[in-house]
Amino acid sequence: MRIALFATCIVDAMYPKVALATVRVLERLGHEVVFPPGQGCCSQMHVNSGYFDDALPVVRNHVAAFTAADYDVAVAPSGSCVASLGHQQPMIARAGGDEALAQDAATVAATTYELSQLLVDVLGVTDAAAQLGSWFPHRVTYHPSCHGMRLLHLGDRQKDLVRSVGGLEFVELPDAEECCGFGGTFSFKNPDVSAAMAEEKIGNIVSTGAELCTGGDASCLMHLGGAMARRDTGVATLHFAEILASTRENPLDVSGPVELSIPGPGARRAGSSRPSAQSAGAAGGTR
Repeated sequence: MRIALFATCIVDAMYPKVALATVRVLERLGHEVVFPPGQGCCSQMHVNSGYFDDALPVVRNHVAAFTAADYDVAVAPSGSCVASLGHQQPMIARAGGDEALAQDAATVAATTYELSQLLVDVLGVTDAAAQLGSWFPHRVTYHPSCHGMRLLHLGDRQKDLVRSVGGLEFVELPDAEECCGFGGTFSFKNPDVSAAMAEEKIGNIVSTGAELCTGGDASCLMHLGGAMARRDTGVATLHFAEILASTRENPLDVSGPVELSIPGPGARRAGSSRPSAQSAGAAGGTR
């Protein structure tokens, strides 16, 4: 299968190794991964802040990039961005009086999957250890992001994949369904409320005794990871794609910055220059 990677803004800018991990997992299953050039933001932050006019050209850009690409399905390591494609982009196009764009946006959204959706529902992956060779000998808890739960209805797809990783000790997170407080621009407009919500979530994470908290949205993990680092909790965050990409032969190193820890073949470890998601996708496609 030919799979198009939608990297998303935050992964491309701050967590490019999540994109690389996504590519590796899919290639391990024998699929070809391509990176449609010209892709950018999904427009979620514009829409959530009420800037519909500013969101319209962003929607046009995304639809144009993925309409022009040759692929069977698309994937993104982000529940919130995938939710935005179906929940917001057609609405923005119609608000701008462009029905053709709305229909094209809906078509692109219909073939774009969040990573666990693609793995479980389309590719039939239910046992990461057996089917992906995933191995990660650490104590891990899991935070489900709001968009994944409430808009995509992911259920336990991400969690079940994590639980099936070889060597991993999984511990349930108390009140896991509660929001972490990020909410995109909500955290900027309401910082005190956002921080208080993060504080409650962090207390629950620390109570599990886990070394790491995983999830499916880099934005939520960034919010929680930064707050936990400032509080010196000793708990880090990482995307579940990186856990799935970790193997006995090439284990994920969690002793330093987690997002820099999976090297490419012959590449240097943390401290080397950071690739963009576009270069990660290109490297994955030619490896």
